[in-house]
Amino acid sequence: MKKFLFLILSIVLLAPAAINAQGCMEATSDEGVSVVGYVQPQWTYDEANGDYTNTYMFNRARIGVTGSIPYDFSYYVMAELSPTKKGPYLLDAFITWSKLGPLANVTVGQFKLPFGLELSTPCQSLHTINRSLVVSELASPFRDIGLMIWGGTGFGLRESDILKWKLSFTNGTGMNKIDNNKFKDITARIIVSPWDFMDIGGSYKYGKVLKDEDSDKLIRYGADISVEKWNFLVQAEYIGGIDDGFKLEGGGCGQDPTIVPFDGKINKEGFFVMALYNTPWELQPVFKYENYDPDTDVDNTMKNSYTVGLNYFFNDWTRLQVNYVINDYISIDLPNNLFMVQLQAKF
Repeated sequence: MKKFLFLILSIVLLAPAAINAQGCMEATSDEGVSVVGYVQPQWTYDEANGDYTNTYMFNRARIGVTGSIPYDFSYYVMAELSPTKKGPYLLDAFITWSKLGPLANVTVGQFKLPFGLELSTPCQSLHTINRSLVVSELASPFRDIGLMIWGGTGFGLRESDILKWKLSFTNGTGMNKIDNNKFKDITARIIVSPWDFMDIGGSYKYGKVLKDEDSDKLIRYGADISVEKWNFLVQAEYIGGIDDGFKLEGGGCGQDPTIVPFDGKINKEGFFVMALYNTPWELQPVFKYENYDPDTDVDNTMKNSYTVGLNYFFNDWTRLQVNYVINDYISIDLPNNLFMVQLQAKF
């Protein structure tokens, strides 16, 4: 069992409205400590480049506590227990300070970075079982240690926020790691909601990966839109990036990317488009198209995926997801499709 030791220092700046900045779960009570979490047992049949896998596993198994401390503090701690994600380890642990109202909040600790639409969607609320490949590759590492200020306002025109924003300063080394240089990664996200049914977002990230202050830089940028109306939800997100002096490979939920030395720049980009419909029978048919190019300057590196899914909600805490993923990778001439069934229970 891995030991968790974490010291979180709260600092003074600005303040909140929502309790758990970048947490996956909300408190179940306004008083005392709330135990929260969820379990995702899953069956997967994966053709993976002709190397077939047929297995039961836990995609995620998370448990944590959250709550408020009078009068202006809240806390959130979550651990990942699933061996599939190489658990157990500390996933989130942060304190949020709220004193000056909803325009700004301060969060200090380890949290999910404020980048993009799908990364900002909690794992237990994803509309497909897996996040998109472009998000796993270009938004990774998902979590880091540092400081975030965030807030929103309706400008007095309506109760819901017209403008939301987040700005973080983090180590840039991923979960549960101290920094390896004197620089901090800067990540920013802004969301404009011209109507209650539409969110338009933009994200940007700049950081250093290696110890040499002049030899490398990491840049990520993205734009997204989400429209929910007449029982339809349509989402689209684009992410582009530059690896300069290295390249990052892999990453995703619970995993930090591998750093590979590289002499030069690598331009990467991709996007996804997803649509779902809420039927009267607690069923959600889902379709998603993904496109990712890990090196736009090299031919035949494109990766396309099509996900056909169905979500069924037994109640507010339990759902079943079925996904069939067709992977069309130009560089791979082997079966590469994926079939997944996942049952989720929240508490």
